[in-house]
Order: sequence, then C-alpha cells, then structure tokens
Amino acid sequence: MTLRADIVFNWNHYEQHLDEASFQWGQWEQSLSAPDETPAEALTGEERLLARVDALVLGGEQVARKLLRPALETEEPERLSTVVFALLEGGIDWAPEALLQHLREAPPDALPSIQRALEVLAPGPRTDWLQPLLDAPEPRLQALALEVLGFPSAWPQSLVEALTTSKDSTVAASALRAAVRLKRGVDWRVVRQALSSPELEVRDAALLAGLVSGHRETWTVCKEQLSSRERDPVLPALLLSLGTGPEAATLLAGLLRDSELRADALWALGFNGHVSAAEACLEHLEDEATGHLAAEAFSAITGLALEGDFVARAPDSAEEPDEPGRHPLAGAGLPLPNAGVIRAWWERNCKQLQPTVRYLRGRPWTQASLLEAQWTEPMRRRHALSLELTLRSQGACQLRTRGFLRQQLAALAALRNTPLTLNTRQLAGGVLS
Repeated sequence: MTLRADIVFNWNHYEQHLDEASFQWGQWEQSLSAPDETPAEALTGEERLLARVDALVLGGEQVARKLLRPALETEEPERLSTVVFALLEGGIDWAPEALLQHLREAPPDALPSIQRALEVLAPGPRTDWLQPLLDAPEPRLQALALEVLGFPSAWPQSLVEALTTSKDSTVAASALRAAVRLKRGVDWRVVRQALSSPELEVRDAALLAGLVSGHRETWTVCKEQLSSRERDPVLPALLLSLGTGPEAATLLAGLLRDSELRADALWALGFNGHVSAAEACLEHLEDEATGHLAAEAFSAITGLALEGDFVARAPDSAEEPDEPGRHPLAGAGLPLPNAGVIRAWWERNCKQLQPTVRYLRGRPWTQASLLEAQWTEPMRRRHALSLELTLRSQGACQLRTRGFLRQQLAALAALRNTPLTLNTRQLAGGVLS
C-alpha cells in the first residue's frame, strides 16, 4: 500500500522520518551488543525503527525517488543502511538496478553500511539481484555478495574451494563463512591452508568452517593459536571454553595472567559453565579494569544476580557505551561488583554446584536451556550461545543473532516444532588430551 499520487507531500515530515529512522538504526545496532538488555527490551527499539521505515515505505515512489535515492550519497553509515533497507523493503522497481550501479561506484568505506542493510532483509527476491556480483571482477563486491547470498547451489565444490583459498583475504573469509551458513563442507586440506593465513579474519572463518565440517583436527589448531602470542586469542579462547570441560580454566590461565588479554579470557570463561571457570573469574573481581567482566562471567555460571549488596556501584547510564562488539567499559551497562560480598556468598553456596556438571545461570546445562537462553540472556551473550548452537548441531541450526529480532522469533518458533538433536558431549573431548 502506498499513498495516492495526488496527495500534497509534506517533505519536512518525511525528512524527519528519515532522520529518526537513521538515529534508531544506530540505537538498534548498539542494542545487539548490549550487556544489559534482553531481547524483549531490544525488541522495543527495533519496533520504533521499523515503524519509521514503514512510514518512508508508505511514501511510495515519490519519497523513494526524491528523498531516498539522493540520500545514497550520504557519508553517515546509519543513514545509508536505512536508505538501502527502505528502498528494498518498499519493493521499488528500479531500486535493485540503482543499487547495483551505486555499489560499483561507491567508495570502499560505504560498502559495510550497504551490506548491513542487505544482511537484515528477508532472503529471497529482495536480494536475488545481487547474483551477478558473485562473478564480479572486484573482490570487494564478490565478498559482499557471498556474505549476503552465499554460494549458488549449482556451483561445484571445486569452485567453492577456489573461493575459500582466494588470494584476496576478504573473499576467502567471506567464502568460508558462506560455507558454514550453507553447510557446504570444506575439505581439511583447504581448511588447513586457511588456518595458516596471516589474516585474522581468514583464520577465524577457517576455525568455524573446520569445526562445522567435522574436522576434529581443528581443535588442535585452535589450542595452538591460543598458545601463540602472535595470534589474536578471542575466538580460540571462546571455542575452547565452549568445547572443553572443567579444564578450560587451566587452558586459559596464561591469558588471565596477561592484563591485556584478561578481558578476552573472562569473556570466554563465562560460557564454560563449570565451577573451575567460576572460581577463576572470582579471583579477578577486584581488578579495576576487568572486575565487571569477571562478575558478569561468574553470574552467567552460578546464577548469582548482580544487584543489591553484590554491587559496589551500579552502571552509570550517562557514560557512553563502548564500540559494538567490544567488551563494555565499567559503567557502560555492567555494574562494578562488591568482591567481598560475592566471595562470602560463594563460600555459602559453592557446595550446591558439582565440579563435573556444566551450569547456565546456576542450573544444569541442557539442550533446552541453551535454546531458552536465546531469549533470556543479555543481547551481547546471545552471539556466543548461537555459535555453540551451530557447533553442536554441526551447522543444522544457525540463528542470525545480528538480524532483526522479529525474524529470530520466527526461527526460534520453527525450532520448537522441529526435532532437534544436539551433541551434548564435550565438543573437543579426546582431541586435546
């Protein structure tokens, strides 16, 4: 439904919708990494964003041509994402051709914003027009198409592997991620080559491709990468914490001793679920730089609610949040813990948790609790939990936790009606011993 052509447009009204939608887009992106928002809370902001976009869409052809198309030249990332999404969501006939032309002419720093808008569209006709870019001579455009579309089902495995070993690191990483999403198994020889790449993006994508493809040797490489101070430890640390049992705290001990890597180790330990991981976090509650992260991880394992006497200082809502995807600063959504009170609580309650049992919020970890956590855990933790779901289902279950929550709701509802069997054993069991 669009507005009648004979209606006199109030352009200030539509410009206000675009301004507000752009602001809400930025707010929504931040909410995806929020340490203090649940999906239900983030959904409110998402609905405000989509209501503004709907207003632009209802403006029809006139708004699309006179307001949205010129706005493709903006240098503001959130505004560009909003414009691209609104043009395609509105089903404007000329939008795909205009966007193809714009993609080929746009500066490199504009592509992430365009790609982001394409990623959150419902797959199908609104993105099928990207198919020609899979064969584009420009690697940046080929990588974008791979991220949004993946591989055509007709492509032979040899072509898939050629892309995963591309000399262009952006294409190689995008192809490996596409293989994971579409469950296109990647040969160990190809994975091993990518794991030795000098580019972090390629190595990380290769770790996931190797694990989803069933190559258990990937766990050994993961441990080697964790031990090497020349490699960024964030993903290896998280994978080993998810994939091993009580020994995770021992594996990550070196990172905990390094003040520059401690935040990454504490983040990873929060997903391990064992008493040994909780106690490793307990030792760093008084650390001024990472005490809030230690408390977050301890709470995720034991179920201790960080409120009341357990908090030394509540988050300062006036403080600017850290960049999305990074660990939040103290005061940016996470409270500073009262270390003494928390330790006293643990002394009284530690015997209720068994060292050999894995826990999530103080309850034994199960397949059902992993799925439930997608709607009860803070937004920033859901990405790692979704990753575990992907690994334990060997790629059969993949939630796009950086997409719109309304789409995630539909995906989770479908999961409830689908028989799902997850590997509940230690993922790296027997490999690292």
